[in-house]
Amino acid sequence: MSLLSASEVIQFAVRIEENGFNFYNTFSEKLKSEEEKEIFRFLADEESKHVKTFEAMLKSVEKYESPTSYPDEYFAYLQAYADNLIFTKDKLDREVARINSSKEACDFGIRRELDSILYYQEIKPFVPEKERDHIDTIITEERKHFLTLSDFKKKL
Repeated sequence: MSLLSASEVIQFAVRIEENGFNFYNTFSEKLKSEEEKEIFRFLADEESKHVKTFEAMLKSVEKYESPTSYPDEYFAYLQAYADNLIFTKDKLDREVARINSSKEACDFGIRRELDSILYYQEIKPFVPEKERDHIDTIITEERKHFLTLSDFKKKL
């Protein structure tokens, strides 16, 4: 039995990427080195590209309608869940205040990318089989970002 649609998961992905953009963009403003600022601007731009990629995917899937009698509340619950999964406003504020170097910021970003990959892998069985290729696409994009962060960390 499918509990989620690809549409829902893609909407989660958009929200998670928006939160990631906020982290990298905010952190880029905290750095002193122009070279390091540029790295984190690039990472923010990558998150922004993911948002566009996932929004385009969203247009290609059937829109999900919640079977509950309170679809707006259900969707709000799912969005709050996505907000608390990877990059939350509170987590962002705490991490930006705590992180003192680009290497620490990369480590934080790497952990969040791995968390999101694991999340999508765990949630995939709950999506109808015919829609799982969309989840695979999201996972592939997240893996690319993980590799990008890992490469940047080696250069720091």
